[in-house]
Amino acid sequence: MNELLSWLEDGWLAEAVRGTPYMYPMLESIHIIGIALLIGPAAAFDLRLLGVARQWLPVTAAANYLLPLSRVGFVVAAVTGVLLFMPGASLIVDRGSAPWKLGLILVGGLNIVVFHRRTYRSVAQWDTDRPSPHSARVAAVVSLLSWSGVTVAGRLLAYT
Repeated sequence: MNELLSWLEDGWLAEAVRGTPYMYPMLESIHIIGIALLIGPAAAFDLRLLGVARQWLPVTAAANYLLPLSRVGFVVAAVTGVLLFMPGASLIVDRGSAPWKLGLILVGGLNIVVFHRRTYRSVAQWDTDRPSPHSARVAAVVSLLSWSGVTVAGRLLAYT
């Protein structure tokens, strides 16, 4: 593991992030924008699954407008997150919040896969004017908690 971390830290990309003026704070800023694009629309969709605006907004309409933004946000946050990780990989891995952040990203990702492969397939039956099934509401709560936790754990990387 130490060899991999050293390889990441000593690579040209890590050196560019570390050595280019304003590169790290710019990447941090873009990372935050990515997080906002990921979590904001996802949270709005989760709230719809929990029943907010059920009488006005079909689940499929919410999904069609909100989830593509979340996907873009995830890609932006993931790419910038890797770039931010590389220059200080050894330090970050030793932080107590690092396994929490990675674990919660995994939970959030698995939740998405399970929701779309199982629950969302029957959306036509509960798209409008009906409460979301229990599995959709559970997925929404797991999503809200896991992505909020990722944000908190990520912020704690600077301190713990």
